[in-house]
Amino acid sequence: MPDLDLPAGLDHDQRARLVALAERNDAAHGDDLLGLVLSGSAARGYATEHSDLDVIVVLTDEAAATRSSTHSPEIDEAVDSWTEMVTVPPFGTEGWWFRWSYAWAPVLLDRTGGELVAAVRRQATLTPEEADEVLIDHDRLDGWVNFAYRALKNHRDGRSLETRLDAAESVPWLLDVVFALAGRVRPYNKYLPWELRTHPLDGWPADELLDLFERTLAGDVRAIREVFPVVRAACAAHDRERGHTRTTDMVDGWGSELDLFA
Repeated sequence: MPDLDLPAGLDHDQRARLVALAERNDAAHGDDLLGLVLSGSAARGYATEHSDLDVIVVLTDEAAATRSSTHSPEIDEAVDSWTEMVTVPPFGTEGWWFRWSYAWAPVLLDRTGGELVAAVRRQATLTPEEADEVLIDHDRLDGWVNFAYRALKNHRDGRSLETRLDAAESVPWLLDVVFALAGRVRPYNKYLPWELRTHPLDGWPADELLDLFERTLAGDVRAIREVFPVVRAACAAHDRERGHTRTTDMVDGWGSELDLFA
């Protein structure tokens, strides 16, 4: 029977289901079973009575080729080959969306001598080069400034609906920006409050940031003006660490248009 490292907080039924899953996969795959990772709500102490268990079964490439993911009301069993586990999808690709599923996800079983634990963490974090790609090469920083600027213009011109629409549109871009600046993959919306409160971003108190998001979504341009200097300062700090001025130059490139943010 595999020796599982089960996190605290799981109830008896959840633990029993995970043990049964581990035994079944061990019997089916033997040494080809490289590890098990718990994801989803149960992994993060966020489960409700409606939650199932989300488990990633990591197999050798050969074994994974013979398996497919399965779904049931009680447990979702996703299969990752080792190559998939250690391949880090770039921003904008299909695999990018799945990277946050590994964030803060406990490894229940690791038969790789710690390589699986490292691979799980790597999926959910950004290197400085990846952060630059998100912020600059994929225009998430410029895109956020653009939608925020449009919201401010609409507010200036008395267009309330348009203000709310552009302000709301700016939020996904802002989320990408603040998490990229922190070297982390943006969480799924469901887990945003949880992540900010349990794993705070430096310089971004959780309740303050969540309040800024709420107010921005409601079209409150004061929230846009409050968040702008904080993002600008974070960009300057990022540039200093990277030894370039790319994010600062991108923002400064807006020139006098930035007066609306004052």
